[in-house]
Amino acid sequence: MQLSFPIRVKLIMTLLLVITLVVGSITYMMATLFHTDKTTYIYDLTSIVAQHVAEESQSLQVGYQERLKLFSRIMLNSDLPQREKSSLLQTLFEDIGEFVAVTLYKGTEEQLTVYDAGSLEAAGLTKSDLKAYRDQHPLPFARINGGEIYAVNSTLNEALPTLTIAVTIANQESSSVAAAVVRLDQLLKLTRRSSVFETFLTNSEGAVLAHNDVAIVASHAGLGWIPIDARDKLDVLLKNQSSAITLEYDILDGEPVVAGFSRSQNGSLVAGAQVPKSAAYLTARELLDDLVWVALALLVLAAIIGIFWAQALTRPIESLSKAVKVVGQGNFDIQLNVKSRDEIGALADSFNHMTTELHDRADALDVAQSALVQSEKMAAFGQLGAGIAHEVKNPLAGILGYAQLSKRKVDKESPVYKNLAVIEKETKRCKDIIDNLMKFARQEDAHKRPTDVNLIIEDAITIVDHQLSVNQVRVFKELAEDLPYINADANQIQQVLINFLINAQQAMDGKPGEVRVSSRLLASGRIEIGVADDGPGMSEEVKAKVFEPFFTTKPAGKGTGLGLSVTFGIIRDHQGTVAIESEPGQGAAFIISLPTIDQLQKIPDEDHGNEKVDAST
Repeated sequence: MQLSFPIRVKLIMTLLLVITLVVGSITYMMATLFHTDKTTYIYDLTSIVAQHVAEESQSLQVGYQERLKLFSRIMLNSDLPQREKSSLLQTLFEDIGEFVAVTLYKGTEEQLTVYDAGSLEAAGLTKSDLKAYRDQHPLPFARINGGEIYAVNSTLNEALPTLTIAVTIANQESSSVAAAVVRLDQLLKLTRRSSVFETFLTNSEGAVLAHNDVAIVASHAGLGWIPIDARDKLDVLLKNQSSAITLEYDILDGEPVVAGFSRSQNGSLVAGAQVPKSAAYLTARELLDDLVWVALALLVLAAIIGIFWAQALTRPIESLSKAVKVVGQGNFDIQLNVKSRDEIGALADSFNHMTTELHDRADALDVAQSALVQSEKMAAFGQLGAGIAHEVKNPLAGILGYAQLSKRKVDKESPVYKNLAVIEKETKRCKDIIDNLMKFARQEDAHKRPTDVNLIIEDAITIVDHQLSVNQVRVFKELAEDLPYINADANQIQQVLINFLINAQQAMDGKPGEVRVSSRLLASGRIEIGVADDGPGMSEEVKAKVFEPFFTTKPAGKGTGLGLSVTFGIIRDHQGTVAIESEPGQGAAFIISLPTIDQLQKIPDEDHGNEKVDAST
């Protein structure tokens, strides 16, 4: 089907398309350039922040080493009286303020330790706590004596975060090792300097020395929030094979970050700075949002201007065009209200006169057509019945006869015998369906017996289950137990259910779906059978006509419109009712209500008998 658009729509669409392309291209280029520049800027900024932290931590570390050497010289000076030595050490603790304890080792043996008792007491710690920690974490003297600058996190609680550094002290007699427990106040201030970046400091082994979160320092954590693939790249820096690196990775909670790492000049410390990408590109998103709002405002403004402009040009012609389409659909109750006194106004007057005359003629034709349609339906129905009887019943009789003859020559235990029995059974059912159709036309009474509703449902589902399965339709049963019998022709009720099931499958048009068949006993004593699907549903107009003969919503050649009309006649013949519950897009449900035997008058034995009848009989 070819789509057509009025001139007004074409004008508006052209205007909007041009504006959309121009604004979209500008927005895309600006957003792309800004994002590229922003990415480069964030990478450079993280590297610079990490580099500054590394340089400043290097300066602090050098200062700590020099002060530690000063402590060591005083402690090793044997020419100073003990009182003067103690006084000098006390003065150093007060002046420096960051040293908590200093220990001298000769070989691996501790020679002398001095403490800042005030700092320990304020943090709730004792000398014994420091000694116990050092016993559990001995210094690597071989590495220190080899010239390595040693630094490790030695925090015992959050109240006193500390760092232990150790250096070799050379004197005239031998080399000694001096170790100092230093407060992390200055390094923590360094890591907390930025409110945007999360900065931290590690040693060459990747153990955290300082972090803007003291809890991480107190827990002696490593770089556990960095994923393994990023850690592999970071190891190149930790192993002193690179001076700086910038990475992107997702931290533990899944948030992506950009991180920069830089090694200090002496190689003993590594500084890191990371920032969430959401925060880094916040301004980029704000710019993009602003551009989008500007673009939308331009589109809305252009649409409003285009609508007024186009309507002024095309409104009279469009009104006439719509009116002509309505008349072409058979609706003659339309009049144009064109006030112009030009050629279009004269054309509108002629159009109004034409529709008035057509309306009068259509009323007369409707009356005649109704009578003609009714007579044609009855004639067509009679011809259809005769054709079915002649063209179908004779071949079925031949099939049935050959099946019965073949059964007599086959052993009853043979699979062939069972197949022939199925052929005989289904051929009889086809013949009965044809007879039921003719009975419906002739208003003949069906042959009714006391029948189990659930058996009818089971047999109906068995017959159509394969066809439904091939078309991806699943059938679910919700059958109540111990239902009373109904007085019914089992084949006819089975035909009703098959019609409903096939119609449900055809309504889904090859799409997967479900059909639910249910039975239950109502409080009124009647039996209710429900067939519900999740197909496209029906409109109110279709529901009103669905049981009319020859009415169908299927394409030409795919339906006669007789199935549901025959179904309605069967249910009515059984003194039952059928209701439809359906809305477009919500599926359809056919609800059948049939009386039980107890609700009917007593059935004479010679006419109906009392045996239980299977639907396949």
